[in-house]
Amino acid sequence: MLESKVRAGAGEHGAEDHLSFPKSKALHERACQTLAGGVSSQFRAVGSPHPMFYTHAKGARIWDADGHELLDFTLSQGPCILGHSHPELIRRVIESLQSGQLFAGQHVDELELAEAIKGCVPSAERVRFAVSGSEASHALLRLARHVTGRPKFIKFIGHYHGWLDNVSFSVNPPRDESNTPPAPVAWGGGIPASLAEDVIVLRWNDLDLVEEAMSAHGDKVAAIITEPVMCNQGCIEPLPGFLEGLRRLCDKYGTALIFDEIITGFRLGAGGAQGEFGVTPDMALFGKALGAGFPLAALVGKEKFMAPLANGQVYHAGTLNASNASIAAGRAVVEVMGRNNGEGYRHVRETGTRLRDGLAAIGEEGRLNVRVQGPGAMFHMGFSERARALSYEHVLDYDKALYSRFCQGMLAHGIRLIERGLWYVSLAHTDDDIDHALVTAREVLEEMGH
Repeated sequence: MLESKVRAGAGEHGAEDHLSFPKSKALHERACQTLAGGVSSQFRAVGSPHPMFYTHAKGARIWDADGHELLDFTLSQGPCILGHSHPELIRRVIESLQSGQLFAGQHVDELELAEAIKGCVPSAERVRFAVSGSEASHALLRLARHVTGRPKFIKFIGHYHGWLDNVSFSVNPPRDESNTPPAPVAWGGGIPASLAEDVIVLRWNDLDLVEEAMSAHGDKVAAIITEPVMCNQGCIEPLPGFLEGLRRLCDKYGTALIFDEIITGFRLGAGGAQGEFGVTPDMALFGKALGAGFPLAALVGKEKFMAPLANGQVYHAGTLNASNASIAAGRAVVEVMGRNNGEGYRHVRETGTRLRDGLAAIGEEGRLNVRVQGPGAMFHMGFSERARALSYEHVLDYDKALYSRFCQGMLAHGIRLIERGLWYVSLAHTDDDIDHALVTAREVLEEMGH
């Protein structure tokens, strides 16, 4: 069905199976006169040929303003683990709204979702709900500072923990050719330079560097915060022993270990990356897949670190926290994905692994140095002479212009991708979808290689 739709969408380019997007382009130009940059999130301001407009989505497909049906591997930057408009998700959200949209008080669904999270996430002795990952990371760092009485924290270069000031350092800095310890690099304007004094930035997957930093500053470090898989830059998995080493060092120095599981949580499995790797942090944050496209994040942690929330010594608040619709969406995700002993997670992992391995095999046939890595549920694709990326510095070696060309080619053939290289798979993706994506990728790579 998709192939026929793609071919029927032939436009001004003249090729029978290449799409064009004049309506979306016109809407973007109109939006730029009202919306700042034409978008409501900076991550949507990128993309070729221009930021796109969409009308509706269902399952593994999304329709743009020009009426093209696109096979979707962006999944709204990851949240739509069930696919778009999953019928049980929609039903439960509608039912919740029929009882009211927001109580400014507790409700049973909120309690039962928290109990479900506590039952499957190793570090979740206590749970709080929020509306975004950015505020969740902010809250957990505040808790770490209060409990330890220390000001500093360690983050890793290339890791993204939201857009708030205190974590907006060294998210995508330029290559550092010096041999000196890296200084925190502010992520854009308006971030007070004074905040950098409490941030130590290090290269990920290098435990020796972490040991050196803790030896020098451990008595001042409240927390080490990390993505357990470096999803936002290269989808780099931890080297054997790295997460275990962080746990050991945090125990040694009395420092909080925080896992940012916004992407890995309820995607790698019900227990997140901590369940998969067998390393339990002191606190963790969840979002994206947990809310399935609704504004929902969860702060979880051990009793010691979450107690200041319970007794009011540390403040965390939000008018929209635990809204009826968002909680209903979270319950739908946990229950649908967890049925039949986690069948949903197995489907996402196995389907994604077949896609990842298929792309890698196609890459080996050509001359463009295709590199694919990461867990099956999400992975990164790019072009590099380096066989495998292990840190942010290696990610800088990817040919981003070439990958942008690949994304444009895939979009012209009816497949939507994220231009920074991350692919997401959902419960709605089928074997036929994977076959179609692989055939199309081969065609596009062959076109690029000539």
